[in-house]
Amino acid sequence: MMELHQILTSFDTAFVWKYGDLGRGLGELYARAKQHQWDGAVHLDWSRDVDPESEIMPRGASLLELFEPVRRLDAGERRRLAHAELALLLSQFLHGEQGAMIVASQLCSAAPWMDAKRYAATQTMDEARHVEVFHRYVHDKLEWEMPIDPDARQLLDTTIRDSRWDIKYLGMQIVIEGMAMAAFGGMYQVCQEPLLKELLLRVMRDESRHVAFGVLSLRGFLEDLPAGERRDREDFLIWACELSRNRMAGSHGIAELMGWKQEALREAMLSSPVSRSVRGALFARIVPNLKRLGLLTPRVREALAGLELLQYESYDPEYQEKRLGLA
Repeated sequence: MMELHQILTSFDTAFVWKYGDLGRGLGELYARAKQHQWDGAVHLDWSRDVDPESEIMPRGASLLELFEPVRRLDAGERRRLAHAELALLLSQFLHGEQGAMIVASQLCSAAPWMDAKRYAATQTMDEARHVEVFHRYVHDKLEWEMPIDPDARQLLDTTIRDSRWDIKYLGMQIVIEGMAMAAFGGMYQVCQEPLLKELLLRVMRDESRHVAFGVLSLRGFLEDLPAGERRDREDFLIWACELSRNRMAGSHGIAELMGWKQEALREAMLSSPVSRSVRGALFARIVPNLKRLGLLTPRVREALAGLELLQYESYDPEYQEKRLGLA
């Protein structure tokens, strides 16, 4: 029997009797979302054969390459490791998309204006489609689905549980979706398997709108919060960024699979220059969006500097989207 993970949630549901667009740009975003719906069962070529131990990602792309036990693996063991790493990563994408579906459905109820509710409804459909296609690829092509990382579950649980609608935006639309966009983009650029490459491109086109949804919705709102409430948001963001950056060092499930010590593997990932660079790059959308929202306060800046993430504050996500053909 599949595990059922239940958490208690409570938040205010807001009926809105004023149906007009508030001029945040969400009406245009909603129109784009309607125009760009797609069917994962129709628009992806699932008839394509995929060998899960083939070179789906380039050899040498592993973040574990400098870990001493990896150097001792033979060719067959390296293929097995690459298969496991990809299954682990795509499984985390799958679990994250389910979390995004739940949060988007909550925003349909909790968002305090109508154009946000309408857009959240389209995002809920997007996320359901993403769950569908990632599950199908992981289950049918990789044949190796892995459980959610405990830290990722903690971030999702906290975002879903929180009663404040803007914390749901910050946790999901800004942090989790922003990190996902960077991860999808990095994988898309090096992926050598056509079905996965097309899947990632279609998902990224949706996710680009989802991040924009968060930025447009929160723009100006946080500036008017009392000092104590702004500090609460700062605390949440610092915690979410610390958790997210360091959880990427765990390679949850890989150590057990390969017979390695988890702490040794984690330490190697945390100390590896390649790993630090790749994990840091996942924040290349988050940090500039925090700056746009006025959330790079002295406290947040200090925390991000300690995490070696502040260099991304002048990064231009729109330029990267154009390079990937998303805009």
